[in-house]
Amino acid sequence: MRAYSKLNKRGFTLVELMIVVAIIGVLAALAIYGVRRYLASAKTSEAKNSVGAISRGAAGAYERETSASQIVAEGSSGSTSSHALCPTTAPVPATMGPVTGKKYQALSTAGNDYQTEPWNCIKFGMSQPQYYMYQYVSATTTTMVAMASGDLDGDATTSQFSRAGEITAATQTLRLATQVEITNEFE
Repeated sequence: MRAYSKLNKRGFTLVELMIVVAIIGVLAALAIYGVRRYLASAKTSEAKNSVGAISRGAAGAYERETSASQIVAEGSSGSTSSHALCPTTAPVPATMGPVTGKKYQALSTAGNDYQTEPWNCIKFGMSQPQYYMYQYVSATTTTMVAMASGDLDGDATTSQFSRAGEITAATQTLRLATQVEITNEFE
């Protein structure tokens, strides 16, 4: 009978099992929070990278000299070339609805979404589905803003990402803000 009583004393008590279950529950809750935060961060990196690309494209477009097409007579000069900001783009997508809590796939046909002249001027486009609405605005002849707006979780609170630029009159160069300005990053 002694052998039977030794086997009977092995195992965990109910209290020990409850403590283990509680610890696993706490660790699972922390893991879920961490994964959600990681996913939100990955989604916002799309906006930061795209706003940076739009603003760099605008700066590159400004640096390209433009001049009227003309035939210059021998011994004479052509018209002066100039720098100009690209025109304001239409937002892609046109409203926030298609990117509220979901992704939007831009149209790739000519004259739609990124296949319009203002976007071609900046040399920016997206072929992959996007979480944000993008726009470029040349507010005046000397300032521009690249913007992204989105609502990742569909709660009607919008995230805003923007990067401004300004033409320096003395050097005729487009200076960009040092970083992307962010409002409600993870909304």
